[in-house]
Parts: sequence; structure tokens; C-alpha cells
Amino acid sequence: MKIGIIGAGNIGGNLTRRLTALGHDVSVANSRGPHTLTALAEETGATPVPVEEAARGAQVVVVTIPLKAVPDLPKGFLDGAAEDVAVIDTGNYYPQQRDGRIAEIEDGLPESRWTERQIGHPVVKAFNGTYSDDILDKPQPKGAPGRVALPVSGDDEAAKKVVRDLIDELGFDTVDNGGQDESWRQQPGTPVYGHRGGVEEIRKALEAATPERTADWRA
Repeated sequence: MKIGIIGAGNIGGNLTRRLTALGHDVSVANSRGPHTLTALAEETGATPVPVEEAARGAQVVVVTIPLKAVPDLPKGFLDGAAEDVAVIDTGNYYPQQRDGRIAEIEDGLPESRWTERQIGHPVVKAFNGTYSDDILDKPQPKGAPGRVALPVSGDDEAAKKVVRDLIDELGFDTVDNGGQDESWRQQPGTPVYGHRGGVEEIRKALEAATPERTADWRA
């Protein structure tokens, strides 16, 4: 597939490494410009591009940038993507550590729902509670004992299937966490956040979540 990755930090960089190794055509962008991605491009074979071009022709676009930077994405950055593009949101709200106060999220809006409103497109929430090194170190074949499972949320069932199939190809199981209104179950501070369990463990962790945001995760 043609995949665009916006953000070349720990998650974006390691997804670039794995997806290119699997043979996907990856374009990668960051806020500092393509010239800062030369080393990653040489390592992986990915194509460094400006953010405005990252989604061009892409069937999957990964948005993996600080939440506070989402409103600064170029208007219409998804316009050149495939008509049925699946957009993956890996983001988390870190009000005290990085993002500052975002009133709608403080008032209870799920983080990925907020991101959808900023970019004007549905997203599939995935990888937000995944340790970046696990993307390189934890993949296992389908059916292997101890295979790590990742929760996935989204309203667009077709896009969610594309993302779940891609995660399976990357070497992880998935657990469907329902629509975006349930995605709070994946947010920081919940039992599933950072969990490295299998399907049943992840399912139980999602069920154990409560919607109240604890003090550590409020502005």
C-alpha cells in the first residue's frame, strides 16, 4: 500500500522502519521539513516529503504528532489521499507534560474525537498506548502464543478493517474497542494504556476502564 506518515518521532520513525521493511511505499513528513529526514530515508527507503504532500495518493495516513500541533496541520492535507483513505491517530492528550489545556477534552470529549474535528476526517485510534520500541521488538506471527494485542477504535468499519489488517501484518493482534465514542477506554491513565497483553487481557482492560480522567491527566 501507499502509506503517508506525518510525524517522525519514536512511533512515526519505527512505523516507517517496519512498514518499509514489509514492502509498503511510505512517504514520511515532519514539521521541520524533508531535509531533516535524510537519515531515516536512507535507512528505510521511505520518501521524505513536506507535510502538505504526505497524504498524496495514500491509502493509509498515520498522524503521529503532539496533540497541540494537530490544529496546525495544513488545511486540506488529506485532499490528495485515496478516496477511502484510512487515517490512523496515534495521539494522546498530555496536558501537564506537553499540550497545555484543551477545554473540549477537559470537558469529556474523547481525544480522537477532538482530533477528527480538527482535521475534518474520521480517524482510527491505534498505537496510542504502544511503546515505540515494541513496534520493532514485539512482532510475532499470527497465532503465536503471547502475541501482543492492540486496541483499535473508530466509526468507519471499512477503515478500521484496513488498519486492523495492517496491524496484523506488523505482527500484532487487535481488539475492536468499538466506535470513537468509546475511545476514551484507550486514553492515558486507563488500564489498557501501555498494556502488553494478549487479546483476552486487552479486552478485560478495556472493560475495566472508567471515564473519569484522573488528576495526573488533567490540566
